[in-house]
Amino acid sequence: MPVLTDRTDHVTVTIHAADPLSRAGVLSLLDRQPAVRVVPWPPEPEGDVPAAEAAEARVAVMLIDQIDERSTAELRRLLRGGERRVVLVARELRESELFSVVEYGVQAIVWRHQATEERLVTAVRQAAQGECVLPPDVIGRVLGQMHRLRRSQRATTPPGAACTTLFGMAPRETDVLRLISEGLDTRQISEKLCYSERTVKNILHGLMTRLRLNNRAHAVAYALREGYI
Repeated sequence: MPVLTDRTDHVTVTIHAADPLSRAGVLSLLDRQPAVRVVPWPPEPEGDVPAAEAAEARVAVMLIDQIDERSTAELRRLLRGGERRVVLVARELRESELFSVVEYGVQAIVWRHQATEERLVTAVRQAAQGECVLPPDVIGRVLGQMHRLRRSQRATTPPGAACTTLFGMAPRETDVLRLISEGLDTRQISEKLCYSERTVKNILHGLMTRLRLNNRAHAVAYALREGYI
């Protein structure tokens, strides 16, 4: 099983779960990782961890059974400001809910029945690095929904009119997003396009900043909706 070993750059993590047993289970998996520092949430008044450190944790792992008003409000609170990465461990999500959590800015989704130590640690590590982590079936469902929306848009567009968008995309931006939609990570994309990993990250950062997109999955969804890929 994977173990994060870089103690000089540990990932600070908070765990959010309504069920204390679920929280304890995730805590037991992450707490043994040398480069993961799990901090209490909400901060303990007399604890060893300053409230500021808990509030500025790089990654929040949130466990839910379903999307409801409480979990939606908690997600939005965690994602406020755009600095914290959220790993969502969910029992199930409807297609409309999948699209919503991607647009909120959730960085990674792990199904509860698949939440092994390896998957959870990988999701935390990659989310902390800005990578998007989605199960293959989630990618297929999101892309399928976006293709259906795109077909619907084309069907309702008058003949001779173009489906337009306010912002354009450069060819290399669409190349990168197309490869992300196929499940490639930064290293694989850099090898495929003969770019450095830094160049790939800069392309994505520039695109997401310009279009105000929350993460890579949101960028792919946008590109599909607007017909770029």
